[in-house]
Amino acid sequence: MAKFDLTGRKALVTGGARGLGEGMAQALAAAGASVMVGDVLTSLGQETAGKLPVTGGAKAGFVKLDVTQEADWATAVQATQETLGGFDILINNAGIEVTALVSEIEAESLRRMLDVNIVGTALGLKHAFRAMRPGGSAGKGGAVVNIASVAATIAFPAIAGYSATKSAVDRLTRVAAMESGKLGFGVRVNCIYPGLVPTEMGMKLAADVVAAGLFPSPEAAVGAIIEQTPAGRLGEVADMADAVVFLCSDASRFITGAGLPVDGGMGM
Repeated sequence: MAKFDLTGRKALVTGGARGLGEGMAQALAAAGASVMVGDVLTSLGQETAGKLPVTGGAKAGFVKLDVTQEADWATAVQATQETLGGFDILINNAGIEVTALVSEIEAESLRRMLDVNIVGTALGLKHAFRAMRPGGSAGKGGAVVNIASVAATIAFPAIAGYSATKSAVDRLTRVAAMESGKLGFGVRVNCIYPGLVPTEMGMKLAADVVAAGLFPSPEAAVGAIIEQTPAGRLGEVADMADAVVFLCSDASRFITGAGLPVDGGMGM
């Protein structure tokens, strides 16, 4: 169990105010890490940070972070180091989903997903590498976990744009891991593919596919997903958070460039 101890680690979690991000921040803190919550939801983010289970001298804080903005990333990394005393874990969790049939895709909504899910993830990798690599402002290496989705591995109707962006997160992960290794940055880069979790975002998807005429009710949509899942249930926030803790811990010290399905077998 000591291998899952994150005491002394300093983490920034994007989209950390609620949902999966909040659960990941909680799990990292429970494992001993100091955690900075980054989000555009200022009041909620501050509230979440204030509830983190910090122990043994660990710290917690909040920084306003729009992942699509370069200046926000620079500020967030600096604030993380100043508040927590370092920076060696990044959880690239912030993301959005806009449901649309291919025949109904709107350019503006698609560009918004591209900006948050792809550009936001890429900028996170950029600033994490610059800070964590030798000679960087943190300079001790570290771990980055990008949050992709089971949507990157399955063909589910009405999420073509979202699926495309999460597939891109997978590719960003693997190329970044290779670059970090070749350049001696000392940063491991992995991603997870969460299955559907009944967070606010997850249940909105269920309602949206009903509105698109694909299912008669949200319950029917959820039932169809469970039917495709060998584990026979939806995911839980803790399922995703525990996987993130593993990938940040020494238990995964020889794992980089990997995509870990946390989907109950749905994407196999």
